[in-house]
Amino acid sequence: MNPKLAMCNIFPEVNKLRTFALDHGFSGIDWSFDTGTLPDTPEQETEWLNSISALVPLEVRYHCPFYRTDLGHEDPSEAKAAETTFRRIIQLVSKVKGQYLTIHIGLGRDSTEPLSWEATTDNLARVVQFGASHGVKVCLENLASGWTSRPDLFEKLVRRSGAAVTFDIGHAHASESIFSHHYNIEDFVTPHTDRVFNAHVYHTEIPGVGHMPPERIEVIEGRLDLLQDIGCRWWVLEVREIDGLLGMKKMIDSYLARTVNSEEPRQLSVDD
Repeated sequence: MNPKLAMCNIFPEVNKLRTFALDHGFSGIDWSFDTGTLPDTPEQETEWLNSISALVPLEVRYHCPFYRTDLGHEDPSEAKAAETTFRRIIQLVSKVKGQYLTIHIGLGRDSTEPLSWEATTDNLARVVQFGASHGVKVCLENLASGWTSRPDLFEKLVRRSGAAVTFDIGHAHASESIFSHHYNIEDFVTPHTDRVFNAHVYHTEIPGVGHMPPERIEVIEGRLDLLQDIGCRWWVLEVREIDGLLGMKKMIDSYLARTVNSEEPRQLSVDD
């Protein structure tokens, strides 16, 4: 079965976003919230709910790429503020019957020094439970640096909190743990393949530049094979530049046409 290919909400106008996605063969939207534009009033909330409803028939999943908003901050007031934000968003997602919300630990930080491991695991577990009580799977994403860039620590956070997983194959590629050959890319997912519900797909992340699409499909093919093998069926093409996004979409469409219905056994070899 083909995975669903989704795109980010790269246009502020919902009708333009919907039309672009459908015209270019996308099946879903990965909706990133912005802390500066979260609905504060009942009127704003109604407007947001109507915007999401207008995206039908596209499936929508949700994403919180919030810099320095950490559940495990060593300052309890900072940690509490982060938890309040995530609970509010879970409630919003629940109102539109959303089922998946991706969050981060340590995004936008050069160091984990201001974070507490114990507070992170405890507070993440509480938010995961709150999400479950509202029908929302809270998914932890691996980053290119920090605790979640290390497969061993990422596994512990997932296991101890009960979180689901969003596997970012570009962050994995850029991780020092992979670059140094201490771990393999598949180590991010093999301990919990049944929890990987989302993938962020692009080649790599370059500091100060952003997400880079592959120049050719062979660059990411091993990682796409891994997604297929673990049964992840939601692939967000996480590039916001239109030409790069559409070029990558064309590559992945060709890859899927070639591989999904192939009866030849695949030898898993995750790309460098």
